[in-house]
Amino acid sequence: MRNKISHRLLVQGAVIAAIYVVLTLIFAPISFSEVQIRISEALTILPMFTIAAVPGLTVGCFLANILGGAPVPDVVFGTMATFIGAVGTRFLRDRKLSVAVIPPIVSNMIIIPLVLRYAYGILLPIPLMILAVGMGEVISCGVLGLMLHKALYKYRKMFRIV
Repeated sequence: MRNKISHRLLVQGAVIAAIYVVLTLIFAPISFSEVQIRISEALTILPMFTIAAVPGLTVGCFLANILGGAPVPDVVFGTMATFIGAVGTRFLRDRKLSVAVIPPIVSNMIIIPLVLRYAYGILLPIPLMILAVGMGEVISCGVLGLMLHKALYKYRKMFRIV
């Protein structure tokens, strides 16, 4: 039984990672810039359904950044922002839905403007980049993430481990 559970978690995480990579690369023009709407960030709502989403999103972000040609600081700190957001969403999974989408928005608003400045050399004022990244995250995590949650909620038992 335990082996079956770990296999199921592994598969869930791998599928989430693969979807994250594909969405990021398909929408690459809007996934890697100072004004970005990373469609794949809508998946950051998935830790509300399964713990497997935390490593799935983290690995997916890591691979998408590498395959997308991101500089090393973006690979490291962008992945860290996604991990922090996913853990925060998982931690808040029993709270109000509108609260659970906040961690990935905030972690990206804080970390990504610094990545844009120091990894990409973008010289826009940091507060402006915080606002731009925040707006993109509200669209991807907030609006699209909530739409994804609504679509998946009726199938939530599919994510159960036992």
